[in-house]
Amino acid sequence: MKRAHLFIRGRVQGVFFRQSTYEKAIELGVSGWVRNLPDGRVEAVFEGGEEEVNKIIQWVKEGPPIAKVEEVEIKWEKPTGEFDGFQIRY
Repeated sequence: MKRAHLFIRGRVQGVFFRQSTYEKAIELGVSGWVRNLPDGRVEAVFEGGEEEVNKIIQWVKEGPPIAKVEEVEIKWEKPTGEFDGFQIRY
């Protein structure tokens, strides 16, 4: 199990970033959450198998078609197993 805590900067709000991330996480079987931050960034936590977490991180670096990701900060954390699926937080 791997756990990654990400902060994504760029044109990532108002471009279906959270919804697209949710759909990709479900497709890959990754648990966790994604939310918008007041400063314009998107924050996400992904937990799952190493391959699946790495795949969603690679996807986040591009994002949905109308997003423009400029920077992705990744903090590796100890997996907790606390999540039951993936959700969009508000």
